[in-house]
Amino acid sequence: MAGTVTNWAGNITFAAKELHRPGSLDALRSLVTHSARVRVLGSGHSFNEIAEPGPEGVLLSLDALPAEVDVDTAARTVRVGGGVRYAELARRVHAHGLALPNMASLPHISVAGSVATGTHGSGVRNGSLAAAVREVEIVTADGSTVAVGREEERFGGAVTSLGALGVVTALTLDLEPAFEVEQHLFTDLPLEGLDFETVAGAAYSVSLFTDWRTPGFRQVWLKRRTDQPLADFPWAAPATEALHPVPGMPAVNCTEQFGVPGPWHERLPHFRAEFTPSSGNELQSEYLLPRERAVDILYAIDGIRETVAPALQTCEVRTVAADEQWLSPAHARDSVAVHFTWIEDTEAVLPVVRELEAALEPFAPRPHWGKVFTVPADAVRERYPRIDDFRSLVRELDPAGTFTNAFLADVLGQ
Repeated sequence: MAGTVTNWAGNITFAAKELHRPGSLDALRSLVTHSARVRVLGSGHSFNEIAEPGPEGVLLSLDALPAEVDVDTAARTVRVGGGVRYAELARRVHAHGLALPNMASLPHISVAGSVATGTHGSGVRNGSLAAAVREVEIVTADGSTVAVGREEERFGGAVTSLGALGVVTALTLDLEPAFEVEQHLFTDLPLEGLDFETVAGAAYSVSLFTDWRTPGFRQVWLKRRTDQPLADFPWAAPATEALHPVPGMPAVNCTEQFGVPGPWHERLPHFRAEFTPSSGNELQSEYLLPRERAVDILYAIDGIRETVAPALQTCEVRTVAADEQWLSPAHARDSVAVHFTWIEDTEAVLPVVRELEAALEPFAPRPHWGKVFTVPADAVRERYPRIDDFRSLVRELDPAGTFTNAFLADVLGQ
């Protein structure tokens, strides 16, 4: 492969022998059918080797394909191409007076890659980004296209699929009428006496941030839809200045605060599309755990904060509603998602991750598929009751293992 190709963070350098950016669906089909191993890079916003096809494999980017965004205003749906990112999708959808139900904290990520790995936003009633998908179109190893709709039994394995079934070339998503959102920020929310359910339900989307240097949360971000009531929030003080989730980073990178209403796609993400998201120099881990155990989970992390804090830039706590995707980290379980933005030092971070996972083990954590984790593969498999169904679907759609790699072989036990 001419030149070096890395992931977004730069902690993974891909060993693939070739990188291809096909400009048409026919070119993509040809590449797939003439390759023994293929993985799709997406926007590169993964922090492990989930996209690595191996030294004899082909790394595939979809960013040269036509950026299809076909909105059906009558049906309130949008068909979006596999290479499109959320920022572009959101602008096009909003221009039609429609909206996605939710977005992740940054709009820079690809739609197909996000739903394939179980990426999410926040909100006690909001599912992962995959919850909006009603149909997925996949180019399989023989070059044919398979469309799997929500009404099919195998749909539960086809969307959050880790790229194991083929190349996702298009998705059809549900939309709703456009809405406006206000962001209200608060500071210094104590952990002691925390009523997590009430706090998490105080707005359409709620995020808690801490550096774990002391107990409690340094910031609370409430994202209120203006068509819903504004709840009182007496547990913390209103912020007096604009904030960035990572201490010391410029708040100009973040979406508008201080309760200024704006379009859904300019408030639901934490970061503006035109700026570097988060800190840019980082590693990330995330775990989804049972929401009813949220307070116990937070105290478990607080108990090792002297270990966690030195390697941490910020930690975000959110909620995700249960869904039925077989490999979704929120599968059949209303979840609390605890996200860690680490310093950019793998050697320093990995021992901390191991100790953190040991503290979380009693709560059966499901790691985000695209982040740094060390949970043993057999333990991960045990936490997904439909894992056998997913393996059967892989054998059906990719019998030769064209889209497998070492990461998938490990976590799927194949």
